[in-house]
Amino acid sequence: MPTHGSLSKAGKVRSQTPKIVAKEKTAPSPKTRNKRNYEKRVILQRKAGQNWV
Repeated sequence: MPTHGSLSKAGKVRSQTPKIVAKEKTAPSPKTRNKRNYEKRVILQRKAGQNWV
């Protein structure tokens, strides 16, 4: 079974990509989070989980 490219080229693109510094992530305040959850659950009547439609 032929291989798709040689192992000597593994990781070539990742090593060439410039490093970007990650931004600081701030969690929303509890008031904002609770409001968003209320809108999803009560106003939009979405179910819990991934199958919310």
